[in-house]
Amino acid sequence: MTTTTRTATPPPRTGTPRASARPFGLVRHSLALAGRSLVKTIRTPEQLLDVTLQPVVFVLIFVYLLGGAVAGSQHEYLQFLLPAIMVQTVLFASIATGVSLNTDVEKGVFDRFRSLPIARSAPLVGSVVGDLVRFVVSIAVLLGFGYALGFRIGTDPLSALAACLLTIAFAFAVSWIGVLLGVLMRSPGAVQGTAFLLLFPLTFGTNMMVPTDTLPGWLQWWVGVNPVADVMEAARGLMIGGPVAGPVTRSLLWTVAIIAVFAPLAVRAYRRRA
Repeated sequence: MTTTTRTATPPPRTGTPRASARPFGLVRHSLALAGRSLVKTIRTPEQLLDVTLQPVVFVLIFVYLLGGAVAGSQHEYLQFLLPAIMVQTVLFASIATGVSLNTDVEKGVFDRFRSLPIARSAPLVGSVVGDLVRFVVSIAVLLGFGYALGFRIGTDPLSALAACLLTIAFAFAVSWIGVLLGVLMRSPGAVQGTAFLLLFPLTFGTNMMVPTDTLPGWLQWWVGVNPVADVMEAARGLMIGGPVAGPVTRSLLWTVAIIAVFAPLAVRAYRRRA
C-alpha cells in the first residue's frame, strides 16, 4: 500500500495589495478621488462663495479706501495691488482643503478609503488636487473684476499666465499645511481658526499694500524672509513689470521646500491616525 503525501498549497493572501506595486497606481487613485472632490464642489456651488466674493471685496475695500492715500491714483494702486491680492485670495482658498478633509475624517469617509486597495496617501493627494479648481475660479474672478475696474497687464499674456501658475503652485504647496492641520485637529472650526492665524501674518506682513521701503526696519526684515512676499513680488513682476528672476526663483524653491516637508508629515500623521 502506497501512501501519497500532498503538499498543501498556501491560501492566497487576502490583504490589501500595495498600490505601489501597480504602475501609476497612486496617480490613478489620486485623480479618481480628486474627481470626487470636484463633484462635491459642483453639487454644492455655494462652497465657491468665498473664492468668488472675497477677492471682489478685498479689491473694492483696498483700492477705494487706500488708493488715493497710498498711490495718489486709484488706477495706479489697482495695478500695484491686484497681483498681490491674487496671491492672498488663493492662499486663503487653500484653507478649505484642510477643513473639508477634517470633515470627511470626522464623518468616517476616510475609514472607507482605508478599506480600499489604494495607497494611503491617495485620499490626501486627491483632496489637494481636487481643490485646484477653487484656485482657478478665484484667479479668474479676480482678473475679470480687475479688468472691469481698469486693471491691465503690463507685460504679455504668457508672463501673466506664468504668474497665475506660480501662484497656484505655491497655494498647492501651502494646501499641504492645511492637510496636516486637517488630520491633526479635532474639528473643522479648529482647522480654519489655526490656518487663518498662520496665514494672516504671512499675507498681510508683506509689501502687498505698500512698497517695502515705506515699512519699519523690523517689518522690512520680515518681508525679506517671508515666502508669500516673494510670490507677490514675482506675480507683480510677471504681470505689470519689474524684477522677475530673483522672486520667481525664491518662490519656486519655497514651493518645493514646503511640499517636501509638509506632504510627508501629513501622510505620516494620517497613517498614525489610521
